[in-house]
Amino acid sequence: MLLFFVITYLILTIAVGFWASRKVKTSGDFMLAGRSLPIVLSTSALFATWFGSETVFGASSEFLKGGLYSVIEDPFGAALCLLLFGMFFARKLYSMNLLTLGDFFKVRFGKRTELIASVFMVPAYFGYTAGQLVALGLIINVITGMPVWQGVVISAVVVTLYTYVGGMWAISITDFIQSIIIVIGLVALAWVLSIKAGGVITVINSVPRENFRFLPDIDFVSMVGWMAAWSVLGLGSIPSQDVFQRVMSSGSSKVAVQSCYYSAGLYLTVAMLPLFISLCVKFLYPEQIGEDTQLTLPNMVLAHTSLPIQILFFGSLLSAVMSTTSSSILAPAALFSENIIKPIIGHKISDKRFLHITRLSILLFSAGATVMACTNSNIYELVGGSSILSLVSLFIPMVFGLYWKKTTSTGAILSMVTGMICWIYFEINPIDVPSLVPATIVSLVALLAGSLMKPEKQESRI
Repeated sequence: MLLFFVITYLILTIAVGFWASRKVKTSGDFMLAGRSLPIVLSTSALFATWFGSETVFGASSEFLKGGLYSVIEDPFGAALCLLLFGMFFARKLYSMNLLTLGDFFKVRFGKRTELIASVFMVPAYFGYTAGQLVALGLIINVITGMPVWQGVVISAVVVTLYTYVGGMWAISITDFIQSIIIVIGLVALAWVLSIKAGGVITVINSVPRENFRFLPDIDFVSMVGWMAAWSVLGLGSIPSQDVFQRVMSSGSSKVAVQSCYYSAGLYLTVAMLPLFISLCVKFLYPEQIGEDTQLTLPNMVLAHTSLPIQILFFGSLLSAVMSTTSSSILAPAALFSENIIKPIIGHKISDKRFLHITRLSILLFSAGATVMACTNSNIYELVGGSSILSLVSLFIPMVFGLYWKKTTSTGAILSMVTGMICWIYFEINPIDVPSLVPATIVSLVALLAGSLMKPEKQESRI
């Protein structure tokens, strides 16, 4: 019965996506929803950027193992990213009327920097999309007993079809519907479990005090590690196409800024629900916590809740993760077609042909992410690793490109390349602090040195 309702729910959700796809007439509609989303749709789209696998499965799993200190990266870092984007980036980028984030590097630094930045941005999405596909595979595994890798493949086929047809318009409308349902589902589940446990206070009092530790120890290594955890999503996701395309889809710069603030507050609030639910599970059903804590929550829902709660939870969760997956496939496809393939072709192509190239790129990136998902099943690692790539290579050039007029293409390229090389080196030869810390510092020094040693005349639209 549960499987029947979940399939029906998915079909209805996909139908909404196909209905919304009628608004797609141009590549701008496909990638940015025609830059016309009202505040409600824009906020829900940004809220749904990360509210999927890493929040419900990944963060709750890490929380069970290490307490509040272990989930600074997400949800706290993710909310910080939205807040900072609204404060310092949304208005400036919106006024430039760009199609992709790669276009920013072209306008600010030239075509060579555009190509290098896009090549650095695109690979990060393989891990991120793979994390979403793993979550979908886990959900199907819990409901049907099907092996996770088979669930991954089936999910990839479904979500690729949905993304291929719908684009950003379909994503935005379904995000709005799915955000409402996932919030209702989590609130209902938290309410039911808290009553069973004897109330919120009872659950909280059962948790050791150290599980609520939020601040680091007062020593250099701990403090650097703590700040690095904030930075993974908090800074690393700022130079990302999926956040960019959701913000730039807003109907105005004012809507873009406001939706960042609203979604940051909404995300941080709602993301507390899976953490509380995981505490309820540990209190009520400690035997349910196995070796793979990513499966704890769905297994508990299936074993200890009524059918209506199961339908609401699994249907909404599956749908929400599908929406997140859809945009994470669209983001690299947009970059690949606009900032890599289009310049290589070298001559003007029609918008219809460009839209066709973008859709073919969706198939390519979906296939790559599916392979990765079948070989690594840790959602938190897949998602966090994808943001680190952007942090060590793109964050510094983007910030200084917007706020320091003396930044040059030479400095930006040196920053990207040396930051990435440094990160790879310290991943192979680890030190006491996370590898992203020295890599980001090197990226900053390289940008300053390259820009000051070889000044260039800037003709930007910033």
